[in-house]
Amino acid sequence: MRSLTIFLIFIFLLFSINPVFATYHFSQYKGRNPIHIYKTTGSVPQGISPSAIKSIYHLPASGGHGTIAIIGAYRDATIEKDLGVFSKTFDLPTCTSANGCLTLHSLDSKVKSNSGWSLETALDVEWVHAIAPNAKILLIEATSPSGDNLLKAVDYAAKQSDVVAVSMSWGGKEFVEETGLDSHFVSSSGAIFFASSGDNGWGASWPAASKNVVAVGGSSLSLRPDGSLDRETAWTGSGGGVSAYESEPSFQTAYSIPKSKGKRAIPDVSYNADPASGYCVYSKGKWYVIGGTSAAAPQWAAIQSLGLSASATNLYSAKASSNNATYFRDITSGTNGSCTYYCQARQHYDYVTGLGSPLTVNFTVN
Repeated sequence: MRSLTIFLIFIFLLFSINPVFATYHFSQYKGRNPIHIYKTTGSVPQGISPSAIKSIYHLPASGGHGTIAIIGAYRDATIEKDLGVFSKTFDLPTCTSANGCLTLHSLDSKVKSNSGWSLETALDVEWVHAIAPNAKILLIEATSPSGDNLLKAVDYAAKQSDVVAVSMSWGGKEFVEETGLDSHFVSSSGAIFFASSGDNGWGASWPAASKNVVAVGGSSLSLRPDGSLDRETAWTGSGGGVSAYESEPSFQTAYSIPKSKGKRAIPDVSYNADPASGYCVYSKGKWYVIGGTSAAAPQWAAIQSLGLSASATNLYSAKASSNNATYFRDITSGTNGSCTYYCQARQHYDYVTGLGSPLTVNFTVN
């Protein structure tokens, strides 16, 4: 009897602490949009402006190639109108369905609306346009944030020959079947896929964990009174960690990431995501200040459109080069949890901010 009791305790502990034996499956997956409203500002835009973030990250005032696909859920009936207000406010080029800049594609004619996802859509579309104003935008609205429906939207984007970047501002728990879905994040045109790493601190999420996705974590900006950068640190909410299922991809193996133990390390890069240093977003008659890695992934997708070189292989090669400081701001302070090494920002790669934040749009190492 005592032996049976010990055996049962062992089995309980094994399934409780080892994520490989988790019972969570893709059929249960529901994407969550890691978005955080810092405040509503009514008729007055507040928060970081497009010109300010471009100055901080050394991004050009204009530019953009091809089409950036944004994968969202539900319908935002006012997105074109809201983008018009945002563009006029910040002196950006007009982007509409009529002039061919904006394409709205719903996977179901009966897609419903959802207030939380509408705000996500506004954030993604407006800030993709802010960073790469000459690029076209394809907004693909999944019927719901279920795994199946989101992948249908991803598959549609992957088949479009003009798409150069795909932004996925959503994520959820890893599941046992995820490695079998990596092929969804491969484009016939060579587009690069970007996903938010999550806003709950330490822990891996999917699809950021896929070897075919650039995982985007979060940082926090401290600004001087004139709006210039004082310092950039790790954001406490930045998702990061080691995948339970995905093996370490070749671009990380070549870089020699410490303590990854042969598994996929997350995130790859970072970008301002702290709601306290959040972004101006206009939606349905109101201005908001919004943060989260939801804001970071679409802006990295826009960087890909600007330079056409932000693949995972190029990012790690650039960081490993002798002049890596021209490519990345290395974020060396801050934490996203209490898990010691894996939760601490440090020199070179770390599991909170990855390789660092961008200082260029060109990641081709000569």
